[in-house]
Parts: sequence; structure tokens; C-alpha cells
Amino acid sequence: MSQFDYEKNAAESQRQVNDGAYDTTAVVGDGNLKYTVEEGGNTSLPTYQEASGAPVEVKSPLGYTVGWVTILFLNLSKIIGTGIFSTPSTILRGTGSVGLALFFWVIGFLIAASSLSVYLEFASYFPSRSGAEVAYLEQAYPRPKYFFPTVFAVQTVILSFSSSNAIVLAQYLFKLAGHTPSPWEQKGVAVAGYTVAVLFLLFNTRWSLRLSNAIGIIKLLTLIFIGITGLVVLGGHTKVKDPTANFRNAFEGSSDATAYGATNAIYKVIFAYAGYDNAFNLVNEVKNPIKTLKWSAPLSLITATILYMLANIAYFSAASKEEILKSKAVAASVFFENVFGTSGAAKALNFLIMMSAFGNLLAVLVGQSRVIRECGSRQGVLPFTKFWTSTRPFGTPLGPYFLKWALTILMIIAPPAGDAFNFVIDLAIYPTSFFQFTLALGLLVYRWRRKRVGLPTAEFRAWNVAVYFCIAANLYAVIMPWYPPAGGATGGDVSFWYATYCVVGIGIIIFCGIYYYIWITLLPKWGKYEIRQTVLVLDDSGATTHQLVKVPNAELAAWDAEHDVVGRAVQRRGYAEDDSK
Repeated sequence: MSQFDYEKNAAESQRQVNDGAYDTTAVVGDGNLKYTVEEGGNTSLPTYQEASGAPVEVKSPLGYTVGWVTILFLNLSKIIGTGIFSTPSTILRGTGSVGLALFFWVIGFLIAASSLSVYLEFASYFPSRSGAEVAYLEQAYPRPKYFFPTVFAVQTVILSFSSSNAIVLAQYLFKLAGHTPSPWEQKGVAVAGYTVAVLFLLFNTRWSLRLSNAIGIIKLLTLIFIGITGLVVLGGHTKVKDPTANFRNAFEGSSDATAYGATNAIYKVIFAYAGYDNAFNLVNEVKNPIKTLKWSAPLSLITATILYMLANIAYFSAASKEEILKSKAVAASVFFENVFGTSGAAKALNFLIMMSAFGNLLAVLVGQSRVIRECGSRQGVLPFTKFWTSTRPFGTPLGPYFLKWALTILMIIAPPAGDAFNFVIDLAIYPTSFFQFTLALGLLVYRWRRKRVGLPTAEFRAWNVAVYFCIAANLYAVIMPWYPPAGGATGGDVSFWYATYCVVGIGIIIFCGIYYYIWITLLPKWGKYEIRQTVLVLDDSGATTHQLVKVPNAELAAWDAEHDVVGRAVQRRGYAEDDSK
């Protein structure tokens, strides 16, 4: 395409944006890439996307019930899980000092904020696409066709369990009851708790979001209470003696920190901030999403950061550094016991942490159900397309909910306590860091490609320094876990080789690549067919999806003549759905 053609495309695209009129049959070509434009019912802004991507749902089958309050609490409920109550002692151990531990929480905020800016820019390009990174990776890397949707879908299915917070929920329920459970009692209650969480969300989208918001308010008030109490402790108005002791020579011990300890600490901080992107999974359910997200999403992250800093200050004001490191209880328990005693206050804390874990289960279920629906079904890369995509009969994503429930129950029951369980939970971190790095790098690629084709500018653009920082931070998270701990190969958090989860994480990604190669290249070659996509509108709810079909080589020319680049039939004839996936 000549420079004149690119400038002509840009001028025409910008005119359509200004006039609010889009030709949904128009195609902008760039080599083997074909860009189309569609407008969803949630915004007047167009979605320009490469034609191999999942189709825009002009009418969201899940409705438009997500407002700024829901965005705020969807993010807060996922960010504020159990991490802020349990990880401060691990972070302190990894950093060696109170001052450096607090500084790591600031670094965690900067990493989360830079990643959030990447998500915001991608959302401004695709304001009518839910699913967050699955949609963004699909568009940042459209070739090889279906590669990233397939890899991300398979690893998402493999790792889409929430067993850790279900176990934490069970533990604190037993603490409230004053009973020490057997392993199978704990697993049974965890299964029951997670099943209840799924049932709460199963029957109505609007009320499930309201329940998530209500529990989010409880979690928010809990951290506000801890933060204010910490300030009272610092003021010397409680029985805690010398509450400022940890803040004198706050960086004493920093020199004892090792590379492995610092990496472990930054991983725990990143884990504690995870959830700032949750609302992006529901973008197509938000009216005027970019206008709403570009202030409400940062507000949720900033709110969590302020409360995290206040909570850490509260912990360090009420307990000595040695007390926090040596205690077998979570940091919040040490704080409550030192300030309020051990009886009623401890029970109150157990209840609040239990509610925090339950709220996290709800928020993750809501967000990840949209991710699974997007990558597993609407992109057409998993079998049983209609099962994953349909929202009947309750207007909720039953297929993704069922998958989440089944895998979580399996991961609650199957692993034994100790190393195996901890290993399975940590396993999810490494592929996530890899995809976050790939996503931030993909934003730079996608910017260049849009400029080259002449598509209009985005409503939001991330600062370049934020994008580069995001790339560097996630590259660090991919590389540094390989650095050995001071104790040698078995000196990590588990009794076996410290980097086993990294190898298994890479193995999962490689397995996804092999799956893709067999499905897209080998099987079609052996079967003398090629994969093509078609668009299905499942019912009057507006649910729209891709279905990948096998077209015999002898019929390819006829198929391509009868379908546009998106896969919509110009003339209709029957082809077999690809069930070999």
C-alpha cells in the first residue's frame, strides 16, 4: 500500500469517527492483514480490528449493568484478597528491612499502574470487546492466525482454578468455629464454600455484581479500620509500647537481602496487587467504557495502594520486626492481638479475612468467566462453541462458570498438603508474567501497525515511559525466578528444585504451541482441508461467536467466494464444525 493510500485511509477513518457513521463492510488491507470496523451497543466509538479476531457483539448478551461503582469494587475485590493480610511477613523477610519492605509496595504500585495504562490503551482501541488480554493479544499478534488465542485459551483452561482462596476460606471458617480440621474436612468445606460462591453468581448477572460490590465494601471498610487504628497506635494512644521503633533506622538490614529474596518479595507484592485489570474483562458490559474506566480503574488501584501502605504501617507500628518474622500467624493477626488482645478481636479478624477470601472468589469468578467465554468460545479455538458462548437460560455465562467450578474442585481435592499444593498455586504466576510482558511489547507493535494502516488515534494513550517500565518489570519477573537462592537448589519455598514451577510453566506454553501446530498445520495437511471461520449469532440475546470449520481443499475457492473476510456468509452452504480441537 502506498503512502497516499495510508493517508487516504487515515483521513476517511477519522471522518467516520467525527461523523459517527461507519461502513461495517469496509476492509482496510495491510499485506495479509485485513481490518474491519464495527460499533458495539455500549459506545459510539468504533472498534477497528483484524478480521481473524472474535466478532464484536453489537448487543451484549450479558447486558449493560456495569457502572463505575461495579468497576471500582470488581477491581478492589480482586486486589484485596488475602495477600495484604498474609504476605507482609514474607516481603519483610525477602527485603531485610522495614523501610525497603515499604518501598517494595511502592514499586508494586508502579508496576501495576504501568500495566493498567497498557490495558487502558488497548481498551480504547477495542471498546466493545470483553476478555481483556485475550482480545488484546489476539489483535496485537494476529499472525500466525489463531496462535495466541489458542495458546492463551489452553493455558487459561489449564490454570483456571481458584483453589487457594477456597482453602483460605475454609481455614478461617474453622478458626471461627474453634475447630482444628482434618485435611479432608478442610477440603470438604473448601468445596462447599466455592460451590456456594458459584451458585450466588449463576442465576442473575445484575444481582451477582451487586453481591460482589457489597462484599467489596466490607473489605474496603476492613482495611480502612486497620489503617486508622494504625495511626492511633502511632500516636501512642494504645497499650503498644514504642510504636515508632520500627521506623527508626528503617533500612537497617537491607544489606542482608539477597537477589532471590528480593525477587520472592516482588512476586508477593505483584500477587497482592493482582486484580487492577479485572474490570477490563467486562468492557462490553460498560456504557461509554473508556470515559468511565480511565478514572474509575486508576481510582481503585490508588485506593488499594493507600490502604496497603496504611495497613503495613499499622502492622509495623504494633509489632516488632522480629515478632512479625517469627510469628506463625499472618501479620494482621499479630496486629490485632497486640492492639486488642486475643479473644473477640481475633474472631472478628477471622471473620473479616474469611469475607475477604469469599469476595475474592466472587470477583475472580466474574472476571475470569468472561475471559474463558472470550478465548475459549467466541474466538472459536475450543470445541463445543455454543456451550461456552451461550448465556441461556439465566443471562449468565454458565459454561465458563462450570469449567471454573470443576477445575477448582479438582485442585482442592487432588493435591496433598505442603509442597505439592504450594507448587500448584505458584505455578500460575510464571505464565502470567510471560503474557504480561508479551502484551506490553505487543502494544508498541500494534501502535506501529495502526499508524501504518492509517487508523484513527485512540481516546487514551499510555505514556511511553509507562509502557517501557511495564516491559522491563515483567521481563524481570520472567528472568529473575531462575536466580538460585542462597541455600542452593533446594533452598527455595519448596523442598525440591526451586525453579521447578518455571520449567513447568514454560512447559505449559510449549504444550499449547504443540497443540496449535497439530491442530492448524498437521491435521489439515493429513486431512486435505484448511481451517476457515464463520460467524454465528446464537439467539436473540446478541451472543455472537466464531465457529472454525474444516473446508476441503477442493472447495476452498468456493468458500472464500461465498464469505467475507470476517466469515459472514454471502451465500450459505454447509460445512462441518472442527471438532478435532
